[in-house]
Amino acid sequence: MRRKFNVSIIGGGSTWTPGLLMSMCKMKDRFPINKLTMYDIVEDRQKVIGEFAKVLLREEYPEVNFSYTTSKEEAYKDVDFVFVQIRTGGYKMRELDEKIPLSLGVIGQETCGAGGFAYGLRSIGDMIEIINDVREYSKDAWILNYTNPAAIVAEALRRVFPDDKRILNICDQPVNLLRSYGRVLGRNAEEFEPVYFGLNHFGWFTNLYDGEGRDLLPELKEIINERGFIPVDAEQRDKSWLDTYAMVKDMVKDFPDYLPNTYLQYYYYPDYKLSKLNPDYTRANEVINGREKRVFEECARVAKAGTAKDCEMVHNDAHGEFIVEVAESIAFNKGRIYIVILENNGIISNIQEDAMVEVAAVLTANGPRPLAVGKIGTFYKGMMESQLAYEKLAVDAYFEGSYGKALQALTLNRTIVSAKKAREVLNALIEANKDYWPEFK
Repeated sequence: MRRKFNVSIIGGGSTWTPGLLMSMCKMKDRFPINKLTMYDIVEDRQKVIGEFAKVLLREEYPEVNFSYTTSKEEAYKDVDFVFVQIRTGGYKMRELDEKIPLSLGVIGQETCGAGGFAYGLRSIGDMIEIINDVREYSKDAWILNYTNPAAIVAEALRRVFPDDKRILNICDQPVNLLRSYGRVLGRNAEEFEPVYFGLNHFGWFTNLYDGEGRDLLPELKEIINERGFIPVDAEQRDKSWLDTYAMVKDMVKDFPDYLPNTYLQYYYYPDYKLSKLNPDYTRANEVINGREKRVFEECARVAKAGTAKDCEMVHNDAHGEFIVEVAESIAFNKGRIYIVILENNGIISNIQEDAMVEVAAVLTANGPRPLAVGKIGTFYKGMMESQLAYEKLAVDAYFEGSYGKALQALTLNRTIVSAKKAREVLNALIEANKDYWPEFK
């Protein structure tokens, strides 16, 4: 009989949770679940999602023992996998992450630049606490972490838990891109074998092989140059995401070697991106008034109706399915190739060993086995090293309580560059984050 697993979702009140639950139902034969627990520190928020989950699972996955809780012991005891997707400070702080930098004349974005710096420093403490709590109750559980900004979080966790080989930081954007490539090419993305290198939200596809070993990248670049680029789930996306994907065409035109992660546009074209961002209505507002509102309204409707059969949930299939696929490959030693975040240790031979890089790896029961990248070119090495230095200095600033390191980090970031501007932004972010950040000296 196939083994079933005990799984906990940390951040149960997230708008991404319903999509993750639906993916678990869809993939129940591939990754069977015995017990599923949702945990969140915001009880009222999680309750809406939790009551939806009861209805969905009763109809689609009745054999699962489901509960939602604010008890750490209930969430973490005797679990096999922990899926983490927290947002320290919630959307209130995300809005400040975006609007404070914009008010001072630099890019305000959730994971890039000053906004990502603020979010990253808030996330570190909570992630350390979560891992310590998980290890108290389930020392061998796999912790699969979606929490952003993943690059800063991964670097911090590498330092605090250097010997814990069952923490895996992942991001769904490369998967979103692979599925979008499939849409452009009219092919099933599951057949693709990607070659990819970079840092989280800062990487490039160098090759994209099909099942016969043919590199599809030249064809894909040609199509994007001619027709542009849209996400696989374009019909569900807000306008800002459609604009984000459309910029891939510009990046491929200017830097045609590889296919870029969409987030690179903030670093390639900071002045242009700044000119397109509305300081009074940012992506946070779009989410609050869009996906957030629609997801919670639909969850409440389903719970009241007592059936999810006609559910019209706004969700991202890649987000939910990717983390389940990763768990499946580990749980059943499938050895599938996925793009994940790992300590470099020679994967990219001309980047420092202790960098947390995002690369393709074979996922087995004993963890990831990365696929070597080798040397990368001068331009990409320079881009990566600048961003890597920013990330490491940001984490230094957190652990050392160092204003100087924080200033260095923001000065290095390509979305800011000016030290005077970096100081101005840093001072404003310190004030906004005084309840979350360590005291800077």
